[in-house]
Amino acid sequence: MKLNRLIAAIAATAAITAAAQVKPGVEVLRDGGFAPLQGKRVGLITNPTGVDNSLRSTIDILHEAPGVTLAGLYAPEHGVRGDVHAGDHVATTTDPATGVTVHTVYGSKTKPTPEQLKDIDVLVYDIQDIGCRSFTFISTMGKAMEACAELGIPFVVLDRPNPLGGNKVEGCLVEDSCYSFVSQFPIPYVYGLTPGEVARYINEEGLLPGGLRCDLTVVPMEGWSRDMDFRATGMPWVLPSPHIPTPETALYYPASGILGEIGYMNIGVGYTEPFKLFCASWVDADALAARLNDLGLPGLLFRPIHIKPFYSFGKGEHLAGVEMYVTDAAAAPLSLTQFYVMQELAAMYPDHKPFETCDRGRLSMFDKVTGSKNIRRLFGRRYRVDDIAPYWDKDAAAFKEKSSKYYLYK
Repeated sequence: MKLNRLIAAIAATAAITAAAQVKPGVEVLRDGGFAPLQGKRVGLITNPTGVDNSLRSTIDILHEAPGVTLAGLYAPEHGVRGDVHAGDHVATTTDPATGVTVHTVYGSKTKPTPEQLKDIDVLVYDIQDIGCRSFTFISTMGKAMEACAELGIPFVVLDRPNPLGGNKVEGCLVEDSCYSFVSQFPIPYVYGLTPGEVARYINEEGLLPGGLRCDLTVVPMEGWSRDMDFRATGMPWVLPSPHIPTPETALYYPASGILGEIGYMNIGVGYTEPFKLFCASWVDADALAARLNDLGLPGLLFRPIHIKPFYSFGKGEHLAGVEMYVTDAAAAPLSLTQFYVMQELAAMYPDHKPFETCDRGRLSMFDKVTGSKNIRRLFGRRYRVDDIAPYWDKDAAAFKEKSSKYYLYK
């Protein structure tokens, strides 16, 4: 029986690996004999998404790599093994599988300290991102680059796909009053770069404090191209956080996550469709779906839905609204979708205008996530997307052109 289970596991692993069209950076590193890490004490920033195409953790790969000493682990949000809930404290502990110390780089200490880095020669980063600025992992990467630049420690990024592809760019650059851990660098909300390309852009454009630059190496993927979404890679998806269970969810996160910051309605978190819904107790689902579909938004369709959330906003209540479907990701105005929803709701329900009836204590977070106080100011005048679209889109084309020189893939 044990032999049969082992044979089945080997067969399943082989099937996953055979389906993959893309090698992540960790596999390229391994196939190259771990050359950049040979003879070195290595620190690793990772989480459960840091795996090869057989779902083997980068932690374990480096721990067993010949000529490499895994000397430290650094835990972002959710922890290196994914055993910490979103937003919860990540404690300094020991990884039971390897015996390596796990240092926290989330919460009050987002930047590795000299004490945490004193026993390593090189710091490696391997995390699957979702291509949206407010997801905190690229901020973790930037803070680690800053620490390495200050201490003269080389920094290595093991690259992974952008699940939105490499061509979609939306949103304005972060403005001076809105920098935070959810808007750490002046890049658009949807930025169209892989983690390695983001690191190159940050480093070469002098975006670290004081214009510092770290000794950066990116180990690129093999087989990825800019027109690939995550499904096209054939790679296994490991959820980067509990509410991003599938690669499709990465499409919906930028379409609803900004609205989700202000406690105005349920966006599917707490139900079975995170970031895909717009629901509240006072919404006429059929009417809202009809109005949104009548807008003729490219690449988007909406259907009425009724839910009773298991937790989060509206827990246990009957809520109604819409479920959105992205039918053409390249054409869809993803990040503006939530503003179209707010536009229609403000017209349908004047007593439920978003900024007047939301959790007003969360409005500053709305500004930080959008990266500009002007978005809320302009939109709040009439709740019309036409009032913000030019401002929201003003930096996208220039950023795409500027960042293209840091592309690693065509």
